[in-house]
Amino acid sequence: MRSAERSEGPERAPRPGAPGRRRLAVVVPALNEAHEHGILRTLEALHAQEDDDFDLVVVDNGSIDGTPDVVRTAIAEWGRLRWHVVTEDQKGTGAAADTGMRAAIGLGAELLARTDADCLPPPAWTRAVREAFGSGDELVAGRLVPRDDDLPVSRFQQGVLSFALWASSTFGKFRPGNQDDGYLGPYVMTPGCNMAITASLYERAGGFPRTRIEDLHEDRALVNAVRRLTTRYSEHRAVWVRASTRRVHAWGLVRTLGWYADHRYRPEVVDIR
Repeated sequence: MRSAERSEGPERAPRPGAPGRRRLAVVVPALNEAHEHGILRTLEALHAQEDDDFDLVVVDNGSIDGTPDVVRTAIAEWGRLRWHVVTEDQKGTGAAADTGMRAAIGLGAELLARTDADCLPPPAWTRAVREAFGSGDELVAGRLVPRDDDLPVSRFQQGVLSFALWASSTFGKFRPGNQDDGYLGPYVMTPGCNMAITASLYERAGGFPRTRIEDLHEDRALVNAVRRLTTRYSEHRAVWVRASTRRVHAWGLVRTLGWYADHRYRPEVVDIR
């Protein structure tokens, strides 16, 4: 069940996007991210964007720790009239992300970007997203840099994590599940916490599957749906975010890689906090 909540703040109409620019929306699914290194840090990073001509849709996926209150307080304090909170009762990153994307389209967004509530986009992120779309691509794959402000990460660990991401991306190009005569172009790893897509392509591809994180990697499913429709997608290295390493700290590198390789490692607790 989906329901939208009006953000608190002055009763003024949100500032529309600049004339001649396609409207951009950022979607952030969130579950129990009210802790010190959670969604407030992500909101602060988005509030500091050099190009702040964007809507924000935060999707609360059933938090019990006050996450939506943290978002509403930030909206009110910063006067961000184009920032919104919506709720999705069906638990799962796929369901929450899809609800947020479709809510953003309902606001009039033509360009959709997604990050997660444990990621920190740099100040130039939304500008880089727009520039990536300017290349003609309809799906933008960003890259991940390990976050080091929440959990200690040594230079050696950063190197290992970067290598693991490269290995995962390379493996994905040859993985049997990503090979099919119906695909128009090669597989490109597109992390759900740092990607962007046109609203038109999102709808044509069917959107993120409304699944639980335990059942399916919704980002890979969306990429493979896109590959049946167009070749206008690629990685853009200028589009990057700092991503949490909490799964690696909790599970270790080998098990974390197993989790991302079709859940070959599947722990009892997936939502690491």
